Amino acid sequence: MDYKKEALKKHKQLKGKIAVVLKDKLDSQDKLSTYYTPGVAAVSSYVAEHPKEARDYTWLGNSVAVISDGSAVLGLGDIGPYGALPVMEGKAMLFKHFAGIDAVPIILDVHSVDEIVDTVLAIAPSFGGINLEDIAAPICFEVEDRVKAALNIPVMHDDQHGTAIVVLAGLINAMKVTKRKLSDCRVVVVGAGAAGTAIMKLLNLYAKPEILAVDSKGIVSPSRKDLNDEKKKLLKFTNKSKVNGTLEDALKGADIFIGVSKAGLLTADMVKSMAKDPIIFAMANPVPEIMPDVAKKADVAIMATGRSDFPNQVNNALAFPGVFRGALNNRVNKITDKHKIAAAEVIASLVAKPTVDCIIPSVLDKRLVPSIAKVIK
Repeated sequence: MDYKKEALKKHKQLKGKIAVVLKDKLDSQDKLSTYYTPGVAAVSSYVAEHPKEARDYTWLGNSVAVISDGSAVLGLGDIGPYGALPVMEGKAMLFKHFAGIDAVPIILDVHSVDEIVDTVLAIAPSFGGINLEDIAAPICFEVEDRVKAALNIPVMHDDQHGTAIVVLAGLINAMKVTKRKLSDCRVVVVGAGAAGTAIMKLLNLYAKPEILAVDSKGIVSPSRKDLNDEKKKLLKFTNKSKVNGTLEDALKGADIFIGVSKAGLLTADMVKSMAKDPIIFAMANPVPEIMPDVAKKADVAIMATGRSDFPNQVNNALAFPGVFRGALNNRVNKITDKHKIAAAEVIASLVAKPTVDCIIPSVLDKRLVPSIAKVIK
């Protein structure tokens, strides 16, 4: 199927992918008077006096705002708020389909940290959780930190943490297949933006492997004078040998390649320079850093991408519906690193016997959301 053509056709036909559905019919005067005036005044007065019970009388217990400024949409880059809206609608669709959560896409035509944070905080009382999405690095880190600190509801930047959770889940099972320990592996992460940074932080917390971060200018090292604050923070636990060089240099002898960068970055020759039975997570979308057929010719042991038309799809939808379902169900106010690791371990456990072509469950696996939700508490 030509998915681009079909997507344009269906989106125009449906005029978007989501709609508001009422929980009861307004088919009598009594119902109208109960749900609106005069009845609703009693509910408003009660909730005003008992704000902690607002989620029991409104949709707060089952609602998430999906918020983006359109500055880092998919692999399309800074395409603005209107370009972001179809993706945010899609995210809301996934929330509803997989977890039964009412999610609202909200696009912002502001782009500074202060403006984004102020806007999110201003609208936050309308929602039970906040899913930040497609906000460019490095401001996405400060935005999330400030919003999380200010609010008493679950907040997660999914580009960072959803990706990191699923990558960790995949690597847990990749270790079983290749009979390795993650703590003994040398990991090269290409792309030191939102997703790459979160992946490295979570891998370090989980197993403390040797990690090299690589950006567009080479290995992130202390000798470089062009590092922003977030990349300087990475040096606290990456590149302990303080090496310099290119991606090609970083990959020599490495066990694992994780790409959240751009198409075609990884060559077969680079893969051949890695350790025996290399593991490749090439997640640039829609075209990965190396195509699976090219990687297999270079004797890759396990290949994962962000695409649905190849085995081992690293898809954020494996994680975020269950994480927010659990947070809302269990009244969790902060999504922590422990929650992320627990979610990754649960996702990995759903593949009873991992194989080269199956280290991650399907996003359609109905066990995902309830299983993850149980551990977010």
